[in-house]
Amino acid sequence: MKIVEIREQTFPIASSIRNAYIDFSKMTLSLVAVITDVIRDGAPVVGYGFNSNGRYGQGTLMRERFIPRLLQADPASLLDDEGTNLDPHRIWDAMFVNEKPGGHGERSVAIGTIDMAVWDAVAKIEGRPLYELLARRHGNGRAERRVFVYAAGGYYHPGHGHDRLRDEMRSYLDRGYTVVKMKIGGASLDEDLRRIDAVLDVLGDSSRLCVDANGRFDLDTAVAYAKALSRYRLFWYEEPGDPLDYELQSVLRGYYAHPMATGENLFSMPDARNLIRYGGMRADRDWLQFDCALSYGLVEYLRTLDMLREHGWSPRRCIPHGGHQMSLNIAAGLGLGGNESYPDLFQPFGGFPDGVRVQDGHVMMPELPGIGFEGKSDLYRLMRELSLG
Repeated sequence: MKIVEIREQTFPIASSIRNAYIDFSKMTLSLVAVITDVIRDGAPVVGYGFNSNGRYGQGTLMRERFIPRLLQADPASLLDDEGTNLDPHRIWDAMFVNEKPGGHGERSVAIGTIDMAVWDAVAKIEGRPLYELLARRHGNGRAERRVFVYAAGGYYHPGHGHDRLRDEMRSYLDRGYTVVKMKIGGASLDEDLRRIDAVLDVLGDSSRLCVDANGRFDLDTAVAYAKALSRYRLFWYEEPGDPLDYELQSVLRGYYAHPMATGENLFSMPDARNLIRYGGMRADRDWLQFDCALSYGLVEYLRTLDMLREHGWSPRRCIPHGGHQMSLNIAAGLGLGGNESYPDLFQPFGGFPDGVRVQDGHVMMPELPGIGFEGKSDLYRLMRELSLG
């Protein structure tokens, strides 16, 4: 049993939207296929992965460092103790050979993307959904197939006014979502408050709304927004300042009593640990958004979950960024609090397998082997093309 080839292709996911920090006019991602010599149903098992939006494709790093290390490794060294399947942890170690700790940069995205494809292949070789495999190996033995999801949107669109924003949010409610998210920080505070009020015209209940500043604010601006947002009881106030500014996050708790969220731009367990140690996050109300596809993959995410437990945090306080099926499987298999969803953006990489519908803010996980990409026809078409070359 071995990996015979790893392929990467960079795809554009460009759009005219922007948040408080970046626009998406040049955004790309990497799609990866890990091809094995294991035969199932007359064809080789292929694992697939891709990185989340907001970080660009990492094909060059993969081809220069990480793919060669795996293909040059002794195939037996990448297998589990029984020699019956690939071992994601040993594969991760092989990719990280000759890498210094710290300064994680873009390599965490490259490794995380390959790691996703490896886990997809491992679950397919076992012939079970990834969420079931995770529950058996790393959870309590029983997956929770019903998973909470929220709709992420509310970006700044050229020429879109409050009426279009209301229509967008209404469409999410019509599709079964109960919680939605919108962007702030890309306009003045007064205009953002008007945008929030427009959305609340549709939602009614402010506890159904998340707002996301995408790390835009300095401390004074973060505090000004915190004071203004305190009139509501929002689901969360997300990433007000630079993700590594733990002091800003810690100080902000003194001005904002309601839930806050951050972590999507922390790409390693040590960085996540520093947030928990020094960021003033509150385990009884705040939310953590670490995204395995950007932060070295599930192997590192398991280390992060272990760290959180040591510091008194429940996995229930984790709702990952990214809106992809990998995190959805992790949520179901390891008991996270839910997952982000992009109903209309970054297609065909966002969304759920065909036929999966949101009901009362939750989805029911389908019984598909691996991550379940084969159940999403528009995405699997691209994946199939890549694996067939």
